[in-house]
Amino acid sequence: MAGERIAMVTGAGTGVGKAAVHALLKDGWTVVLTGRRREPLEEAASIAPERTLVIPSDVTRPETVDALFAKTRETYGRLDFLFNNAGMGAPAVPIEDLPLETFRTVVETNLVGIFLCTQHAFRIMKDQSPRGGRIVNNGSISAHAPRPLSIAYTSTKHAVTGLTKSTSLDGRVYDIACGQIDIGNADTAMGGRMKAGVPQADGSVKPEAVMDPGHIGSAVAYMASLPLDANVQFMTVMATKMPFVGRG
Repeated sequence: MAGERIAMVTGAGTGVGKAAVHALLKDGWTVVLTGRRREPLEEAASIAPERTLVIPSDVTRPETVDALFAKTRETYGRLDFLFNNAGMGAPAVPIEDLPLETFRTVVETNLVGIFLCTQHAFRIMKDQSPRGGRIVNNGSISAHAPRPLSIAYTSTKHAVTGLTKSTSLDGRVYDIACGQIDIGNADTAMGGRMKAGVPQADGSVKPEAVMDPGHIGSAVAYMASLPLDANVQFMTVMATKMPFVGRG
C-alpha cells in the first residue's frame, strides 16, 4: 500500500530481535523477519500476519542473504529500515584454549553477517524512490568494555562500531542513515544468565541486574521512526545497576 514502511530484522525469532519486531509492528511497520529457524520466526510474526514476511536465512551464508533481500525486494519493492541484530557469543574459556574455528564462527556471524546484509540494504536503498533508508546495528556494552574470557565476542563488537561509523559516512550521499544500539544485560536467553552470576574483572562471580528486552525494542522503534535528516548515531540501553559505569 502507498506509504507502507518496510523493515527487516535479523535474528528476529527470539530475544532482542523479537522485541524489536513487536515494537516495529506496534508502530505501524511491515516487517520481514529472518533467522535460521522458521518456527520461532513464525511465532514472533503471529501477532500481525498481514504485515509480516518470514524468510529463514543464515547471515553467514551469502547465498541465503542474496535470497533474503531478493525476496524482500520482489515482495515490497523497497526497504526502509534494517536492524542488524543476529549475533552469537563463544564459550568463556582462556584465550589460549579458544579454538580458531570458534573464533572464526563468531566473526562470521557478528561481523561478516552485518557486512553482507548492509551491502544488500545499500543496493536497494540507494536506488529506490523515495531514496534512502536507515540501518541500525546491534552493538553491545562489549563494544566499549570487555567481560573476562570474551575475546571473540568483544573483538567483533568493537569491529561493529567501526562498521557502523563507516556505513554512516558512506551512506550520506545516498540518504542512508546508520546508527548503533549498545545493549547491556537484556533478560533474554543470552543475557538472562547474568542473574545467576557471571565472572567479574576481579575474579569473583556475581549476579548482575537485567532488564526487560521490550525496552530495547522500543528504543529500536524510536531510532527507526526518525526522519532521514536526523540520526541516533549511538545509543546505550542497559540495566541501571549492571557493572559498567564507574567500573562496577
